[in-house]
Amino acid sequence: MAGDSVSTLILFIAAMLVAAGVAGTLVTNVNDLTNSVDSQSGDMTDKIDTDIEIISDPGSHAVYNSSGAENITLLVKNTGRKTLTADSTVLDVLVDGSYVSSDEFTVAVTDGGPWRDGTVAELEIDRSLATGEEHRVSVTVNGAEEVFEFYVQP
Repeated sequence: MAGDSVSTLILFIAAMLVAAGVAGTLVTNVNDLTNSVDSQSGDMTDKIDTDIEIISDPGSHAVYNSSGAENITLLVKNTGRKTLTADSTVLDVLVDGSYVSSDEFTVAVTDGGPWRDGTVAELEIDRSLATGEEHRVSVTVNGAEEVFEFYVQP
């Protein structure tokens, strides 16, 4: 009889050690998952609150200056709820599928203040384009992408 109670006690202690190990592993995994969800939700909130719209007229001669400066000028409106940074380091710009580095374009808010909801920024890209062809500019900020297509008159 005493042997049965000792073996039962050993099995009980072993079961408790296994249960404690599993519980510790689960707590660690749940904490990691919670931290990951918290950081991802903050990033997702920024992406949801960010939206832009290119409001330039694709038929206007003001979009591309073919005489002298050879630059593309686009008006980009902040239509999201988040105030954006009018800085060339936060924008990703592609012209006809080619990446434009941050030192090849400038961004300036037209009223001089912050780039709040409803305000417009002027994006000026130093890029020479072929005339008589259709061109495409893609602007991305915080995951919000806007594509602008226009034709350069010969």
